[in-house]
Amino acid sequence: MKYSLISDTYEKIEATSKRLEMTDHLVDLFNKTPNELIDKVIYLTQGKLYPDYKGVELGFAEKLTLKAINIGSGRSSNEIQRIYKETGDLGKTAERILSKKTQLSLLKESLTVEKVYHTFDKIANSTGAGAIETKVRLLVSLFNNATPSEAKYIARMAVGKLRLGIADMTILDALTIAYVGEKDTKKDLERGYDITSDLGYLARTVAFEGIEGVNNIKVTVGRPIRPMLAERLSDPKEILDKLGGEGSVEYKYDGLRIQAHMDTNEVSLFSRRLENITDQFPDIVDSLKNSIKVKAIVEGECVAVNPNTGETLPFQMISQRRGRKYEIKRVVEEIPVMLFLFDLLFFNKNDCTLSPYLKRRKKLKEIVKENERIKISWQHITKKPDEIDKFMDKAISDGCEGLMIKSVDSDSIYKAGARGWAWIKYKRGYKAEMADTVDLVVVGAFYGRGKRAGQYGAFLLAAYDDEEDIFKTVCKCGTGFTDDDLKELLEKLNQYIISHKHPRVDSKLDPDVWLNPSLVLEVMGDEITLSPIHTACTSVIRAESGLAIRFPRFTGNYRTDKSAEDATSTKEILEMYRKQLKKISK
Repeated sequence: MKYSLISDTYEKIEATSKRLEMTDHLVDLFNKTPNELIDKVIYLTQGKLYPDYKGVELGFAEKLTLKAINIGSGRSSNEIQRIYKETGDLGKTAERILSKKTQLSLLKESLTVEKVYHTFDKIANSTGAGAIETKVRLLVSLFNNATPSEAKYIARMAVGKLRLGIADMTILDALTIAYVGEKDTKKDLERGYDITSDLGYLARTVAFEGIEGVNNIKVTVGRPIRPMLAERLSDPKEILDKLGGEGSVEYKYDGLRIQAHMDTNEVSLFSRRLENITDQFPDIVDSLKNSIKVKAIVEGECVAVNPNTGETLPFQMISQRRGRKYEIKRVVEEIPVMLFLFDLLFFNKNDCTLSPYLKRRKKLKEIVKENERIKISWQHITKKPDEIDKFMDKAISDGCEGLMIKSVDSDSIYKAGARGWAWIKYKRGYKAEMADTVDLVVVGAFYGRGKRAGQYGAFLLAAYDDEEDIFKTVCKCGTGFTDDDLKELLEKLNQYIISHKHPRVDSKLDPDVWLNPSLVLEVMGDEITLSPIHTACTSVIRAESGLAIRFPRFTGNYRTDKSAEDATSTKEILEMYRKQLKKISK
């Protein structure tokens, strides 16, 4: 299969501002892809070689990519640096440089999907002495045979910045249309994805085995399950009403959500974003081996603790252990952690996600032997709203950020990858006007003026509408940013710049720079108000008015643990608005 089929599709996707057209282009690509290559085409379209949980990275720095462009094109380093400075995009730089290349086309060998994929695979697996030279040589071999358009996406792939902004749900839509045709079967593909976290594997299964094969996919130890998510409410009585009058009240620990996979004497840890973080928490791995002696998948919250007092510490402490590759032993000693387990997703050969919550919880207690680092999360079953407030006081005094109240009904299964009312967050902050923070996605930026000239001065932020798979604006935020923040954001956001509004962004405002929705910021505001210029929850409260956060300010916390789709939802914004002490009258 010619790689030009992929690059041509990417060009069309970049040119459109319509989500349906994006899906149509993917469907056309999938229809032209041989079954044996569909998984590789899916991964390349995601800008990766394997699913995230495999932890395979290309390890290509921008400087090495520029060096490969230099060698492959024969152009001077100064010229390449000048064009890169103009474009701010390695892909466009490679495209412009190679469009000037005078090499005879007769000497070029057309690139294939297989060639591109396997070359990148070799790059990713090149280690040891001489690895850098090998990586550069392999990338040069691709540039030597690439058209300018192909070179653009090869360069972006190398540095992990494909910039297409294609969501997983968009790929699922396209797979459904291309291989099944019936929209009703999309839920089957979603379930397959939710319990495998691997779109390539799912695509290959449906290509060769159809929907029957997808329905035969099972939960497997070592392959992470997409996490179940919660809604939020601000009134204990309303929470219990939503849950049928009774709920499991549990601490909401201020930590890092971890899914642990136990297979004989091997343990794998996955983050909320399904990244393999096993090497970052060797202390938890050892403690789990001593705590759980069966094949299982368990879920919990990992929290930093004060070794002297046993008190839990805020998220900022454990975040210092995320992403580390060096000095692990020192950090383990400086920032000890505990894992509070709250759910069981797999046990021996049984898929527990389809069992009621209390049954899962009971079995969890049976298989876990608590130790210094592994505990079962605090829990109390109640039908009384006033008890929830008492538990809230206890949770806050114990260093937690609030409570989780979960359904205990017979149908309280683990809804992988879904956000719903079976789990409800309740934080102390909901008792006042916007006293709680929200996590919002940066979808655009405005140039600064005065002392902020030459950098961004404000940002267009959005909440996620999970029903429409669209990001809807809620505020323009320019407060709370230090000079260092603004400098850092200028660099952070450079990789996400696109030439037009992203197909998955709904905005009435027109920022100076449009961005691929990726970076999540924690924001505090004074209150939520009706707005004619923001699009979150448009016409839900008042015709043609959306909801906006008044006086938003950045808290200084980059939510790197969250993907854009994990940001605060428009439903949550709506519930927070309805429960404010001061409401805007209709």
